[in-house]
Amino acid sequence: MKFEDILEEIDGFGPFQVTMLAAFSLSRIVLPCNYLLNNFIGVLPPHHCDISTLDNGQFGNLTEQQRLTVSIPVQEDGSPKSCEMFAEPQFQLLANMSNSSDLPTVQCGSGWVYDNSTFTSTIATEWDLVCERKSLTKTTTTIFFIGLMTGGIIFGYLSDKYGRRTNLFISYIIATVFGFSSAFSGSFILLAALRFLTGVGLAGTVNISVVLSIEWVDSSHRSFNSVIGGLTWSFGNMLLAGLAFLIRDWRTLVMTVTAPLGLSLCMWWWIPESARWLLANGKVDRAQVLLDRCAEVNKRPKPSSSMILETLSNMNIVEKKTKQYSYLDLIKTPKLRQLTLITGTVWFGIALTYYGISLNISGFGLNMYLTHFLYAAIEVPAKLMTYFLLNIIGRRWCQAGTLLLTATCIAINIFVPKGQWYVRAAVAILGKGLSEAAFTTVYLYIPELYPTVLRQNGMGFTTFMCRLGVSLAPLILLLGDVWTPLPHIIFCSAATTCGLLPLLLPETLNKKLPETIDDIEKPRSVN
Repeated sequence: MKFEDILEEIDGFGPFQVTMLAAFSLSRIVLPCNYLLNNFIGVLPPHHCDISTLDNGQFGNLTEQQRLTVSIPVQEDGSPKSCEMFAEPQFQLLANMSNSSDLPTVQCGSGWVYDNSTFTSTIATEWDLVCERKSLTKTTTTIFFIGLMTGGIIFGYLSDKYGRRTNLFISYIIATVFGFSSAFSGSFILLAALRFLTGVGLAGTVNISVVLSIEWVDSSHRSFNSVIGGLTWSFGNMLLAGLAFLIRDWRTLVMTVTAPLGLSLCMWWWIPESARWLLANGKVDRAQVLLDRCAEVNKRPKPSSSMILETLSNMNIVEKKTKQYSYLDLIKTPKLRQLTLITGTVWFGIALTYYGISLNISGFGLNMYLTHFLYAAIEVPAKLMTYFLLNIIGRRWCQAGTLLLTATCIAINIFVPKGQWYVRAAVAILGKGLSEAAFTTVYLYIPELYPTVLRQNGMGFTTFMCRLGVSLAPLILLLGDVWTPLPHIIFCSAATTCGLLPLLLPETLNKKLPETIDDIEKPRSVN
């Protein structure tokens, strides 16, 4: 007898599961607001050297534009250079008497002056992350995602060993405390450290909530549950564009996007432990209490017999009695090892591609707020399309198809001239929607592939690979300074390669979740 058989008796998607999904929604809304936060707090506005040191009373009645003309060389487009100034005022330039490119220049010695018409404050303007230090703004994103990568591994192990619910509470506390603290950072180094710790906490909230949602829902509603959870991400993503448009100070914006986690903490008391995990670990009495509670809320009869639960528990803990599971168990047996390597690589490619697109919100002829909003809005129809495709063509083909189509969109934009910004914007938005469809699929597909005794460990490893991809995405974007198409070529190649790998994985549509390692190595008919 499988756990799904009990879920069918007590209703696998009733008010109990809907309430739990609603409780997770607040924390899921916070995720995109933090994951893509650097699109706005790390913006580098137009700037130029502070020229006050050149003014020894010589500027007199010169206008601001004239002062810039005699003090700062210009770029090819006529705007002032950001990192150079003349060694001394060049008044002859007011009469266009010489070419400024031949005049001696020096590096900015007294700081910079920023255009604050769009942003009151960003981390770039706060700590002068410009010129040779401008890459540090993207480094902040990488550090945050390394925190997510670390948290995925830590909470993956702890959740399989000590349970989901307690670790969810710990992750809420970590994300809330360090999220708010980062808004009060007094230095860039402190900000980077606090963003790292915030990432550790958020990794627990997302991984544990996804697994809990799947483990409490019957097989026929798993895809619906995954898509609804994904829609909260899209809502949070659109919300970020609106909040960033209204709040132009980076500290206030950080506090605002962290605030919903406080409400999630208040709702934690209602979230149940995973009865499936309890049974797999021999905790039959606690599982019985939760299953009875689920049946009561769903207005269904309580499970027919505790003997059934004992039998089910004994089936699931046969191999558990002799050992404690760890990440090493993911690679000890051949089929599970193959599954681990493929799923880790696939999630790496999906994350690298998705964030490679999401973090590049300039160069399409639209302002950054509108681009970000459209990138988020296209996710809604993408998720709805995914819901139907998951139940028609299955997880495997949906995963492969969305990744390969994403690669196609990236490849098209490599060859579309920049002057045709409307074509580039349309193709980029379509590619963003397809990459989101790939992400929605993988969040359902991966947990369905791993057995209960290792599911959180499997999620921990694959999300580690996911965050590795995310961490590299902003650094790969910097390669555009070396050769403009290079980042797009890398993202396209990753999406193509990882789009073929899911074809090597088993289909999980309408299949019951595996409980033990034997269910992977010696699969039985579980339709």
